[in-house]
Amino acid sequence: MSTTVRRWLLLGGAIGLEVSASLALKAALDAPALHVLVVAGYVGSFACLGGTLRAGMPLGVAYGIWGATGVALTAVLSTALFAEPLTPLMGIGIVLIIGGVLLVELGSQAAHRRRGAATAQDGAR
Repeated sequence: MSTTVRRWLLLGGAIGLEVSASLALKAALDAPALHVLVVAGYVGSFACLGGTLRAGMPLGVAYGIWGATGVALTAVLSTALFAEPLTPLMGIGIVLIIGGVLLVELGSQAAHRRRGAATAQDGAR
């Protein structure tokens, strides 16, 4: 498996575990036994996020995607699971968060390309 695929799989695992833990936290208010799932989900999420960073994903990109995706998924799923409101204004906020993370990712890719070009030039001298 390539490093890039591994990074994204670990990040996806971190996101899924964090969202599951957050949703379980809400459900644990009525079913305290779910606190076990809360703790396991958060610990697993941080372990996967650490693996993502170890695999070479930049911290700003990994954390931005992890946080923004977690916020968006938790808001949408809490509407479906707990009948919590999801207003148009909240929807706009989610779109803005996702747009901001996309800009961070694009900026990171551009920085990597520039750094690679500068390193290649230095090596040619």
